[in-house]
Amino acid sequence: MSGLSRRAVGALAALVAVATTLAVLPATGGAAEAKPTATEVGVTATQIHIAQIADVDNAIAPGLFKGGVDGVAGAVKYINANGGIGGRKLVVDFYDSKLNPNEARNSIITACASDYALVGTGMFLISSFDDALTCKDKSGQPIGMPDVPAIANGNGEACAKIAFPISGNLISCDTVTSDPQTATGQTGDSKYYVKTYGPKLKGPLVYSNDSKSTAHSTYALGLLAQKGGIDITGQTVLSSSAPQSAFTPLIQQMKNDGDNYNLTGQPVDNVIAMRSEAQLQGLTDPKFVWTCQIQCYDAKVIAAGNTMANTHVVMNFLPFTESKANKTLAAFVKYVGKDNLNGFAVWGWVSTLLFQQAANQVVKDKGVDGLTRANLLTALGNTNQFDAGGMWGTMNPAARQSSPCFMILEFDGTKYVREYPSKAGTFDCKPSNRQSVSLPANA
Repeated sequence: MSGLSRRAVGALAALVAVATTLAVLPATGGAAEAKPTATEVGVTATQIHIAQIADVDNAIAPGLFKGGVDGVAGAVKYINANGGIGGRKLVVDFYDSKLNPNEARNSIITACASDYALVGTGMFLISSFDDALTCKDKSGQPIGMPDVPAIANGNGEACAKIAFPISGNLISCDTVTSDPQTATGQTGDSKYYVKTYGPKLKGPLVYSNDSKSTAHSTYALGLLAQKGGIDITGQTVLSSSAPQSAFTPLIQQMKNDGDNYNLTGQPVDNVIAMRSEAQLQGLTDPKFVWTCQIQCYDAKVIAAGNTMANTHVVMNFLPFTESKANKTLAAFVKYVGKDNLNGFAVWGWVSTLLFQQAANQVVKDKGVDGLTRANLLTALGNTNQFDAGGMWGTMNPAARQSSPCFMILEFDGTKYVREYPSKAGTFDCKPSNRQSVSLPANA
């Protein structure tokens, strides 16, 4: 046998048999080892295109959601620097809806034909969400376009089966067509104010009327503040383009009524105008509790200095100065850039991280070629816990539930100071912080 022993020949024959068997067996390695291919609209062998539609260039509130755009861009850089998703690089296609309902709808139609999903969107005047709901996938099925919005407004988006807002839904979707509706949200901040500053806090809610859905949601915030023990004495509704003089009668009335509390849902420029008018009229009592949402966590507030002193800002994310306490927050500061840090940037960043978490789950469950819109919708629908690496108050995307977590900063005229809870990197997450109120449908 050409110098080979019978034992050697037998061993060689066995090796050949094993090799032949392995050659015809299917690959059993991990899904991530497979070479990606084009699987869906916006998903090629090398890239995943996501669409961000947001109001930036407009005359009413110039640069309105630019922060959100910066946040998504930073998150995309961060994700790509850490390997991308399923062997592909993430690419964001930005569409400016310009605070115009027609621009918003046209952008959705364009994105449906070009992008995998909507991520970090902020369309305040969207007229209809039907084009996203009926968007066809690569096979021509009207599966809908997955939507992970930074801000989900009315007219079908907030409660759409394809939408998973990072802050949940303030209006309970099972009552959205009812009157009254049920609004479920944060009362922990109001309870804290009452406990800390006294049980007789009273004053008006001030908000903008440019967007009906945003005004409706802000009205609900006033009801939740009442639920938390604060006496909301009335509502003042002004356009986002209102000048400082428009706040003159409001401040006069607050002084006459002896108010010691104010809650505002207006853009930061309007808040500064209101506080400038208050300073002009001498409403500067340091015991006055001026409260605001994340729009007041902004460089413009710092630039306003003492005009905005004694502003309390309720937050559902960690402040930027606490990056040493949280690795994801440190990455946010690095990739978004110190000159672009604001609350809306966080919302854009966090939306993109929720998309990443769900897309990674698809790759884990279905392999690198499992990135279809249908599979992404399934993954989002099964995501019951999300906290963006601890920088965001834990919430339930699948149930569209807001987070019970919050913290409060105070702007002292120079800088933001953590007010509550006192420990860096933490939130108050008591389940009882989330409460429900009845809300008139036409409020």
